[in-house]
Amino acid sequence: MTSPIVAVIGGGQLARMMAPAATALGITLRVLVESDAAPAAAPAHETVVGLPSDADAIARLLSAPVPDAVTFEHEHIPAEVFEACERAGVPVRPGLAALHYAQDKIAMRERMDALGLPNPAWAEARSEEDVQAFLDAHGGEAILKTARGGYDGKGVMVVRSATDARAWLEAAAVGGPRLLLEQKVPFTRELAIQIARRPSGASRTWPAVESLQRDGVCSEVTAPAPGLDPALEAEAERIATVIATELDVTGALAVELFETAGGLLINELAMRPHNSGHWSMDGAVTGQFEQHLRAVLDLPLGDTTPTSAWTVMANVLGGARTDLEAALAEVTDASAKIHLYGKAVRPGRKVGHVNLSGAERAETYERAVAAAAVVRDGVPA
Repeated sequence: MTSPIVAVIGGGQLARMMAPAATALGITLRVLVESDAAPAAAPAHETVVGLPSDADAIARLLSAPVPDAVTFEHEHIPAEVFEACERAGVPVRPGLAALHYAQDKIAMRERMDALGLPNPAWAEARSEEDVQAFLDAHGGEAILKTARGGYDGKGVMVVRSATDARAWLEAAAVGGPRLLLEQKVPFTRELAIQIARRPSGASRTWPAVESLQRDGVCSEVTAPAPGLDPALEAEAERIATVIATELDVTGALAVELFETAGGLLINELAMRPHNSGHWSMDGAVTGQFEQHLRAVLDLPLGDTTPTSAWTVMANVLGGARTDLEAALAEVTDASAKIHLYGKAVRPGRKVGHVNLSGAERAETYERAVAAAAVVRDGVPA
């Protein structure tokens, strides 16, 4: 019996972190990497060099022995990839019909409204008049987003006048991405919940987590979300389950949420492993990368119970240190689990993360942040 093969489109850190889980399960991970220097190139079992837009590279990714499933580590997948997989008889999980709602934020908002799920107020912006009308109706401040392509704070800006949006509106008028206006939500904190779903319909969720953002980029995640009302935890799980079921998502789905005085509101969706779920690699019985692989192969899903009272994930964003591997000798907290992405350091770039579990929340948080700071900048003088 040959081992199952999962082909992954995208060679970044998410594909890199699938490799240990695939090895443990006896799965062959075949990854389409942008270059031999991509983060996933070294740990993957097989690699194909090329871009998702390269038809020849996709043909090589699907060549014999043919993969049992194709998945991806980012949403920027051309429709032609799905067509090639269909011709080859290889399922893509999640499929194009589901991925559409993670690729297009306007389509996502429309679908969430149709499902009766909680959205912030929103509208499409086609003109400065649209922007001004929305500002007038929602307190004079709004979030403007490109409907496609934005991530980690890119493709997002706060607008307080119609002229703030002028350059983006001009770009949209000549073929640029459509523009989405959203209410600037007065939230108390940001949450996220992850669910994994098999093609056969079975699903499992992890506990909702609290995420802290700095400059539009996730900085720390605390699992489970401290002090979360059990009714809101149940509501978060309901929202994730409805989305996964009604959109026919297979694999991992992350739902980013705002907690407000009036309840939960949906922020964004990611149909893949997600930064908010990295804690589960070391803090749950089954981590998100193993679960994603199980789900796309329609295997029984693993237990998602946390293994400690608290786990904190602290991202390592590019800082003073360029030789991150030197940190392995300098982080002295024996409970810190260091995950490096094999990426060149640039200011603010996600280059790794630290997971740390403990019995007391504040102490666990402080230790995780301290360990990540050592990885980022070295031991303080």
